[in-house]
Amino acid sequence: MAGATPTATRSTGRSTRQKAVIDAALAEADGFVTAQELHERIKSQGDRVGLATVYRFLQTLTDAGEIDQLRLPDGEAAYRRCSRGHHHHLVCRVCGRAVEVEGPAVERWAARVADAHGFTEVRHTVEIQGRCADCSSAAGRAERM
Repeated sequence: MAGATPTATRSTGRSTRQKAVIDAALAEADGFVTAQELHERIKSQGDRVGLATVYRFLQTLTDAGEIDQLRLPDGEAAYRRCSRGHHHHLVCRVCGRAVEVEGPAVERWAARVADAHGFTEVRHTVEIQGRCADCSSAAGRAERM
């Protein structure tokens, strides 16, 4: 993501060299990446940052709303710097491709459910998982063979 603005000094506390390295690697990532993938990328560039530090900083960025987190089909978390504002994702179970989508009906439903149960300050995430068009086409071709 060329030109992405580093977040290490905004809402994530004191800036450190490790945070800057992690933030830069995340900014360069194309799509969602796991903490382990990010850690490997950092190591391959010759930087030394512990895996636990990568996990902690990614969680800090997620909590601050600076990045999106989604669960992959195997349960592992993946992270990506996304557009600002509340949105949801369609995620391919096969290749991991993710598409940002808005869901006004989901927003209204979440507000009604929260209100009905007396909840306030509600946050939510929605991940719709399926097969993207490319993976569906590939599966269909494989089944016909």
